[in-house]
Amino acid sequence: MKKMKSIFGILVALVLLNTNVFAQDKPSPNYTLITNVNVWDGISDKLEKADVLVEGNLIKQISKEPLFIAQIDGNTIIDGGGRTLMPGLIDAHWHTLLSSITLEEGQSEEADYLHARAIVGAENTLMRGFTTVRDVGGPVFGIKKAIDEGLLEGPRIFPSGALISQTSGHGDFSHVYDGPRAFGAAPPRFEQLGISRVADGVDEVLAATRYNLKQGATQIKVMAGGGVSSLYDQLYVNEYTAEELKAIVDAASDWGTYVTVHIYNEKGIARALNAGVKGIEHGHLMSEESAKLMAEKGAWLCIQPFYKDIPGAETLDPGRYAKFMQVVDGFDKTMKLVKKYNLNMAFGTDLLFSPKTNGQQGDLLARFKNLYSDVEILRMATSNNAKYFELSGPGHPYKEGPLGVIKQGAYADILLVDGDPLKDVSILGEDGKNIPLVMKDGKIYKNTL
Repeated sequence: MKKMKSIFGILVALVLLNTNVFAQDKPSPNYTLITNVNVWDGISDKLEKADVLVEGNLIKQISKEPLFIAQIDGNTIIDGGGRTLMPGLIDAHWHTLLSSITLEEGQSEEADYLHARAIVGAENTLMRGFTTVRDVGGPVFGIKKAIDEGLLEGPRIFPSGALISQTSGHGDFSHVYDGPRAFGAAPPRFEQLGISRVADGVDEVLAATRYNLKQGATQIKVMAGGGVSSLYDQLYVNEYTAEELKAIVDAASDWGTYVTVHIYNEKGIARALNAGVKGIEHGHLMSEESAKLMAEKGAWLCIQPFYKDIPGAETLDPGRYAKFMQVVDGFDKTMKLVKKYNLNMAFGTDLLFSPKTNGQQGDLLARFKNLYSDVEILRMATSNNAKYFELSGPGHPYKEGPLGVIKQGAYADILLVDGDPLKDVSILGEDGKNIPLVMKDGKIYKNTL
């Protein structure tokens, strides 16, 4: 048997070497071979000992038999030391810019400084093991392009562009004395930066949606109800009429993509779903009727496990803290409905305006442990999120292979982990402390083995 394994390995090496020799009219791809690892494929409920071969930016082969490659320039061999190999993590509710700054900085600092902070934040996001994020609000198109071109280091980004909000809505960060633009007021600071877009009426929301799509949005994010951090609205407030929401959904559908909305309360959830919205962000105050409708529509829920002592909560003023506690109190009730109706669940963290808490991005996975098994949580943050992102349709920016899985032909977005996250998902927290290797698109960005 050992002789057969050796012959098999030699044949693989010869095939790869001959491919380089006879295809000299094309640039030879680089190979990375990761040996001695326990592979979790992003879907199954167990680990499999295997070798993983990466060709260029895609996974070429996963083998229980030893693999070999020629030790020539451009090829890399990594001994995984018995660690867990798994897909890169995916965050379905991230804000590249807003997670990197405070609210006060956003209102006062120069735009180039804020973008510099976002660039550093994007690199840190990748280093803690998140190889893909869905950015659900903020100016990130240029950063995404620079990352995709290799000019900057960071995760793959599915951008939404500016948050679309009504006057007085969750995305209206103007001062109360500024007045609405419809009456001649200048655009507020966050609109100037491209963080949000205040739009009222069907004509304006159509223009806002189409402009985001023009910039390259892979989905549209709309503020459909009150929020914790916003200045003027309570959580029970519903924002945008059914006609306005339907207009946004129609414009997005014309581009082959979908709309997701920020909303907590039951009436707003129903209004959004009936308008054709596919994603509900938060939803902590949903009712049983809301859950039934979500299940009927096949919509996705991206809820955050907010809890009383979450870092950053102590910085909220009394009014916002009261709203925050409403969300905390509603979480357990909502999760019972999620489980009862088996709703489509995405994992997203929504860390914003408190950069010092960003290192806890992976720690939030463990906050679902009293509700889901470790492997169910891992699926949410890998293959489930990747499935959700496929709603972007023809505008999906990464089409060479699937995301969120370890299989032949998939993108080589790979983590090596100290320990077994299928037994304890919390090891993926602590700012990536237990993730010594991060590969994205076949390139190694972190290696502390």
